[in-house]
Amino acid sequence: MSDKPGDGPDEPQNPFKGTPFEQIFEMFSQGFTQGPGKSTGGSVGFTADPANMGGMGDIAGLFGQIQSLMQPHDGPINWTYVVDMARKGAAQQPDPSPTQKQQDAVADAVRLADHWLDEATEFASGVSGTAAWSRAEWIIGTTDVWKVLVEPVAGQAVNALGSALPEEARELTGPLMGIIGKATGMMVATQLGSGLAALAGEVLTASDVGLPLGPAGRAALVPVNVKAFAEGLDVSEDDVLLYLALREAAHQRLFAHVPWLRDHLIGAVADYARGIEINTDAIEEQLRGINPMDPSSMQQAMDGGLFDLKKSPAQEAALQRLETTLALVEGWVDEVVSQATAERMPAATKLQEAVRRRRAAGGPAEQTFASLVGLELRPRRLRDASTLWGSLRTRQGVEARDAVWLHPDLLPTAADLDDPLGFREDVSTPESMSEEDFDAELAKLLDADKGDEPEKPTE
Repeated sequence: MSDKPGDGPDEPQNPFKGTPFEQIFEMFSQGFTQGPGKSTGGSVGFTADPANMGGMGDIAGLFGQIQSLMQPHDGPINWTYVVDMARKGAAQQPDPSPTQKQQDAVADAVRLADHWLDEATEFASGVSGTAAWSRAEWIIGTTDVWKVLVEPVAGQAVNALGSALPEEARELTGPLMGIIGKATGMMVATQLGSGLAALAGEVLTASDVGLPLGPAGRAALVPVNVKAFAEGLDVSEDDVLLYLALREAAHQRLFAHVPWLRDHLIGAVADYARGIEINTDAIEEQLRGINPMDPSSMQQAMDGGLFDLKKSPAQEAALQRLETTLALVEGWVDEVVSQATAERMPAATKLQEAVRRRRAAGGPAEQTFASLVGLELRPRRLRDASTLWGSLRTRQGVEARDAVWLHPDLLPTAADLDDPLGFREDVSTPESMSEEDFDAELAKLLDADKGDEPEKPTE
């Protein structure tokens, strides 16, 4: 009798034979036995078989983990598992709950930051509350937004993986296709939990990656990470806290007063997800290296970016839109905070440069997340964007700078970042304009940005 599942007369036939899914079927055949366990993908239920696990506790734990992931859950990802894994990963380093003193310090810093920002931008405060978060609290507080960002990518990956299976194989598999979907979601969830744990160890604020990850209006900082960031600078920890509070409060103002911005950023991620194509050859190569009795080999496949996603032209365009908008958000925050601190904080220039380097270079956590979904949540052109906003303010004033956020069609493009000093050179200054003239100028800009659209015939 052959040792391979599906080869002997009494062994279950492998409907995935000759496809990239052959290894997945063998993994489940060797680690599970069909039985009366709860069904996860149809009429077939699977339970862990201790005999097949050789009595090894670590392997039993691994398959227990897999079984928990295979339980029914809404959407393509088991978020309960993701959050649990991320919190356990973050707990590998000391993660004390913020003290009342730290809570008060964050609240005082945000309050002072908002006062300074009143003179630097036309946008009113967007802060309705403050918080000092532990790393675990950052994970919990940002999960709802991560769901919106990641599920389109994960869902498309699961669907694309299923559609990659030949039609004749799909007909033979029946309820096993549900298990394949769960297994795919398991792999994505494992990578996501690991990525969020790494991010939690680095983020300084709720908006640190340029996206509004926390609840609307909640200005939140992570004191344990702020302290670690301050240790590498020749600046007092109080100044570091205040500077980061200024950036967080500026982010809150922008997203509060530009209601379309959140959907604009998340829409770029969704556009990216719609173009995902699965490289089945790469999947097959990685799956061949999995030993179902060796947890480390499975973990390596999951952590190593199991889905080698190649970007289509449409995805490249979505990524460029996301990267440009992130740069514009961070550049605007950089410019506004620079104005707010110009006459008040001597250490601001040094802190600005430290934050710029940190955001432009990206850290290991951001690279981990990029390996999962192919997205790098960092603005490569932060300096160009900051220069563009500063030049526009110098030439036309704060009102003109902030008015660009009135409509997405007014936003600078990647080409505008190539010449940041020349952006909107032909736009009149609004200083002496009436409200009617300003509206007319805005309409002119919107018409100009529509490009060479054909004119409608007139009667």
